[in-house]
Amino acid sequence: MRIIINGEPHTMVEAATVADVIAVLGAPPVGVAVAVDGEVVPRASWSTHQLPAEARVEVLTAVQGG
Repeated sequence: MRIIINGEPHTMVEAATVADVIAVLGAPPVGVAVAVDGEVVPRASWSTHQLPAEARVEVLTAVQGG
């Protein structure tokens, strides 16, 4: 199925979850927030939150500095 991750199209398996997206991106396990179609998905739900086709997923990573 096709989804959009941070504005870029990606192909994922059917029934992909937020955790699958994090794994594909190689994002760190901490300091990351995810929104699907404009709604924040709590970290505790990443492994069970299935993505619909054409979902818009935003993965944000915390950055330190000033």
